[in-house]
Order: sequence, then structure tokens, then C-alpha cells
Amino acid sequence: MTTPTPVTFLETDIERLADHVGRVCIVVDDAGRTDVAGRRVNRLTKGALKRALEAKAEAGLKAGSVFTLAYPAGMAAEAVDVICVPRATTVHKARAAGAALGRNRGKADLLLAVGNSKWAAQIMLGAVLRDYKFQDHKTGADAKTGSIHVMCNDPDAISAKAQPLLAIAEGTFFTRDLVSEPANVLTTKEFADRLAAMESIGLKVEVLEEDELAKLGMRTLLAVGQGSDSPSKVVVMQWNGGAKGEAPLALVGKGVVFDTGGISLKPAAGMEDMTMDMGGAGTVAGVMRALALRKAKANVVGIVGLVENMPSGNAIRPGDVVTSMKGDTVEILNTDAEGRLVLCDAIWYTQERFEPAAVIDLATLTGAIIVGLGHENAGVFSNDDTLCNAFLKSAEAEGEGAWRMPLGQAYDDMLKSPIADMKNIGGRAAGSVTAAQFIQRFVKDGVPWIHLDIAGVASVKSETDYAPKGATGWGVRALDRLVADRFEGE
Repeated sequence: MTTPTPVTFLETDIERLADHVGRVCIVVDDAGRTDVAGRRVNRLTKGALKRALEAKAEAGLKAGSVFTLAYPAGMAAEAVDVICVPRATTVHKARAAGAALGRNRGKADLLLAVGNSKWAAQIMLGAVLRDYKFQDHKTGADAKTGSIHVMCNDPDAISAKAQPLLAIAEGTFFTRDLVSEPANVLTTKEFADRLAAMESIGLKVEVLEEDELAKLGMRTLLAVGQGSDSPSKVVVMQWNGGAKGEAPLALVGKGVVFDTGGISLKPAAGMEDMTMDMGGAGTVAGVMRALALRKAKANVVGIVGLVENMPSGNAIRPGDVVTSMKGDTVEILNTDAEGRLVLCDAIWYTQERFEPAAVIDLATLTGAIIVGLGHENAGVFSNDDTLCNAFLKSAEAEGEGAWRMPLGQAYDDMLKSPIADMKNIGGRAAGSVTAAQFIQRFVKDGVPWIHLDIAGVASVKSETDYAPKGATGWGVRALDRLVADRFEGE
């Protein structure tokens, strides 16, 4: 597993600034004012910092902006990074400034001199989140080295604020690693094994095998994986940090470790990207890891369906009819619309066993959501305005794009089948909406529910504010915030 950059917390000692080998960071406000560390750096560099700030001030210093003095005379450091963090800034801008430090750090030790800034922990989190590389399969790749040393006026207080944030970072990295793994490594068994290993951090984990799934009647989930040599599995992760007997929040994830499309084979171009089709399950796993590491005072269950969608002589065919765990029958028109078949059984099982307070499912479900929202926002579908608005607020607070999409009877009618209770696609129009309508048919009356279509945000081709190109870990921060704000007790 890729581990976050080690972070230590030190009491302010400006004499460290001259001798630190690596990178030094100081904080200024939007007027270019520095604290004691900045004044010390200015003296060491014989006024170079002041001259640079004056030049930058003419254009206007912006919150979250960063500039660098390379190889500063009078200091042992290879560079001095200067970040602009006004007192009246936002969490997102403070983290964005930190993310620039993570992007620039390389292998050097970073001495982050934040003084008494109230944004110290958020700057640190931004730096840690952006300082990520997935190198497990690069031969001869240099291991990531160096640490972040946060030099502040009250290291104990800042460390206490930082610990839950570092748990979120570790959960995010766990998700990124899972999404980045190739399918020949992250098989259904390997995925399940990695989740089972989280019992060591306090989660209760069960792995349900195919014979158990068959007894439960999860025939739609099993149908997706029947063409593969990799056995289908359902993994149940429980975190019981809340009141005993209190109904849990349920997170349900699509875990298609590779999606060829099955008999409805995808085009060859771009099929290699389908290693990320388990992104929903990856996010659920990352959230559960973060909650366990920070000892969240909430009851949360994470359930993921792990399958591989392959064409073979045993694969499900277009035209087949399959009976779900709920008992509804589904006409399969396209075997590439498989994620909803995994989710419908997993969601029904979750409700039958846990009677959750709410259900949130996550899936890299449709290309249609990318057409509609691009790579900036996940699609949000919900039957409950209160829960949905709470999630949207959490996503906005964490800087994770999310946009609510419609549901309605007219879309649901598009799923009518002449030979079964429903068909698994509704046609080309409104593809992400009809997919959500399909899933909603398996949500019991009165259960608050959100469906998150993360096909456009789970893995991207260009870097984001907090991640290099590739797996983003989208959703770990937003869902952790939702748990903290809405489901966590005192």
C-alpha cells in the first residue's frame, strides 16, 4: 500500500530555517505580510524574500497561490516555497496551497513553518494528499523519501487536529491504490483479501463466497461474474463506533475488477481503462478505512460486490432473463450494463440484513454521466431531499464535485420489458438516469437512498487539485464528512 508522507509536528524554532536541507515553506497573507519565520528567511536571504513579495504584490497575491525562491543564498535549503493563506480564507484554498507544496516536494524533506496559522492542519492535508505516486509495478522506481515537518507554535494542538485528517488521507490513498491496480493483480480474491486485512484496524470483515451468494439468491450479481474464472464475492465491512443497536449508514459499492462488457463486448480502444470499474467498491473501502483509523463515533457498514465481467461459453447472454434476490426478474439486453446487476442484489441484501438508516451506493456506472457532467462532477440521484442536500453540502465543503440529477416515472417507464419485470437498459436517451431508476427499484419504501455515479471522477487523464492524473480517491473525503456531520454521535 502507498503510505502517506510521514508528518511530524515541531515547536517553532527559527534557527532551524538556516540549516534545513530540503525545502522550506513560509506563509504570507494576501497583503504579503509574514510572520517571524518569514522575517527570519528574509534576513537570511538578505532581503530577497521581501523583494520577491513586493514584485508579486503588484500583480496581487491570491489565496492559495504559491511561488518559489530556488537555491536561496544564505540558506542550506534547495528552495523556499511561499504560500498565500489569508486569515479569512477557505478550507479549500488552504488545502490547495498545501497541495502545491506536495506537488513540488519531490524527495526532499519539507519544513513547513506555519506559526500560529489556524489553517495549519488543512495546509498539511493538502500537501499529503497531493504527494502521491503509484509505483508498485515500476521496476527500479525510487521509493518515496522525505517527510513533512510542521513547525508551529502549538504542535500538540495542531497534531490533534491533524490526526483525523491523516486518517482520511490514508483512506484516500487506499482507494487510489485499489483503482490503480491492474486486473491481473487485483483479482476478486486479492481484493477481498485486502479488505479482510482491515480487521487489523478494527473493522469486522466477512467474505461471502459463491455458494453462500447462491443460497441467498443473488442471481443477478452471480450472472455478471459467471463468464469469468475469478469467483464472485461479496465483502461485508462493519464499523460499530456508534450507539449499540443504532441503525447503520450503509455504503454499497460496485466492484467489477475488469469489465470487458461480456458478450456485448466493448471496443478495444480504451478497454484497458476498465481496471478502474471497481472504483465504487474502492471508495467504500477507503471510507471504511478512514472511519476505523479515526475511530468514528458512528455505525457504518460497507458492502461491495466483487465480480469480473468476461465473455466465455458460460457468460450471460443478451436476451437472458435472471431473477434477483428481491425476486424481480430482469431481461438482459446488454451485458455491458452489468454494474446495476451487481448493485441491485447487494443493496437488497444490505437492507434485508442491516435495516440501515440510509443507503448510499457508488459505482462507475455509465458513460452517459461523463457525457452529461464531464470529469468535474459525480452524478447524484436520490429519493430523499434531506439526505441528498446533506451530501451535496459535504461534497462542496471537501471540494469534491457533485451534481444532482433527476429521477421520475417517465424514466422508470423506459425500463419496461415485454417478457420480464424489467430490462436492464432503457435505451440511449438519459442512460445515467435510467440506470439510477433501475437501482431505485431495489430500494425499499421509506429508506433514504443516494446513488453516486462516479464514472467521470474516479480516475482522470489530467491532474486535479489534490491528485496526479489517474485515480483520485473521489468521495472518501465527502462521505467521511457526511458521516461526521450527520451520523456521528458526540
